[in-house]
Amino acid sequence: MKNSNQVAAPKTINDYLVELPEPTQIALENLRETVRRLVPNAEEVISYQIPTFKFRGPLVGFGAFKDHCSFFVMSTTLLDSFQEELKGFSHSGGTIHFQPEKPLPAELVEKIVLERVKMNEAKANAKKNK
Repeated sequence: MKNSNQVAAPKTINDYLVELPEPTQIALENLRETVRRLVPNAEEVISYQIPTFKFRGPLVGFGAFKDHCSFFVMSTTLLDSFQEELKGFSHSGGTIHFQPEKPLPAELVEKIVLERVKMNEAKANAKKNK
């Protein structure tokens, strides 16, 4: 049984965003809009308690934490290609950390999302051709 101080787990991205402070909400909503513009057919879900986009499998996700926001690229190797663009941002594995006041550049998000689409399409095609 939940006590009255616990907040229910979000069921949608809107539910997730509405609970955040305004600067964080704005930064993550901008990230969301970039993904939606690039991949309009992507499904929005909450997976492992974070907002996630699915397009032929997990695509990208984002989250808000006490001291930072994160952009999850769902690939442990993809960020190796973006070392120059990631200068000034903490990152490891498939996660980029950023501050709401210093969001990720839209151009970088676009490149990452489009690369993830290619990766997911290649994986889906490989499965189909087996």
